Amino acid sequence: MAGRQNKTARVCCPSHPEAILVEDYRAGDLVCPQCGLVVGDRVIDVGTEWRTFSNESGTDDPSRVGGPENPLLNGQELSTMIGSATGSAGLDAQGFNKYRSRKTVSSADRALTTAFREISTMAERINMARTIVDQANTLFKQVYETKALRGRSTEAIASACLFIACRKEGVPRTFKEICAISRVPKKEIGRCFKLILRALETSVDLVTTGDYMARFCANLSLSQSIQRVASTIARRASDFDVVPGRSPISVAAAAIFLACVAAGESKSPKEIGEIAGVAESTIRAVYKFLHPKAASLFPEDYKPVVAYALLPKN
Repeated sequence: MAGRQNKTARVCCPSHPEAILVEDYRAGDLVCPQCGLVVGDRVIDVGTEWRTFSNESGTDDPSRVGGPENPLLNGQELSTMIGSATGSAGLDAQGFNKYRSRKTVSSADRALTTAFREISTMAERINMARTIVDQANTLFKQVYETKALRGRSTEAIASACLFIACRKEGVPRTFKEICAISRVPKKEIGRCFKLILRALETSVDLVTTGDYMARFCANLSLSQSIQRVASTIARRASDFDVVPGRSPISVAAAAIFLACVAAGESKSPKEIGEIAGVAESTIRAVYKFLHPKAASLFPEDYKPVVAYALLPKN
């Protein structure tokens, strides 16, 4: 009995039951290849659907229906919004459509979408990797759900989340670098940074001079040999506690300046400071700590162009 039910449930040609039916997706029919009999109709095409949604005639830009699902939102991106009409009718309906869209999308998704767009815009300005953007988006959603930073601006929280994401992904950026790509003051980003770590009960690894050295030297168009010497100077200065209390960014900038002076490279503290985001006076102050210990900070096999005894004191 079960075999008879399976046989009757199978769609086949009455005259040629063993023939493999051909699917005509354009007409939506199942056709027998031997006799041409239309066995079934209304066949559903389960393949990829590509359509052209351009309003301009003569253009060919096929695209998928709808965008990908965002796991950070609550499924609102799967809904359908009816666009306004053109002409005078469209002008009359603009106010209603704007009100309808605000009622359709929840306030949470609207806030998250705005923040995600802000993070993507900032990341594109300095070509950050997609993994950093995804990490920042996840952090913002977690912070938003805790409601611990209520009252803070979305731009400030987004900037702080991007700063933390860079640290977590092993490519840290300075506060001044994040401030340069956002519209938020440095102090406000710093406040949000501390509040986010406290709200999420998380932490980030401490930065070292090596985290910034390669990028600073590359932006200054310095050679690999100078970068290697500067990295050794900065590392030994930290190990020997030559510059206590100084930030890794300041030490890295001063180490680059010392390496450039010894190699006869014409890089001023002002040029280095503009790349590293450190004041010229700060670089010179840290350099004064490094100068007396210069002989012990350089690699043993390094042969400087300017002798250690002839290095300028400031």
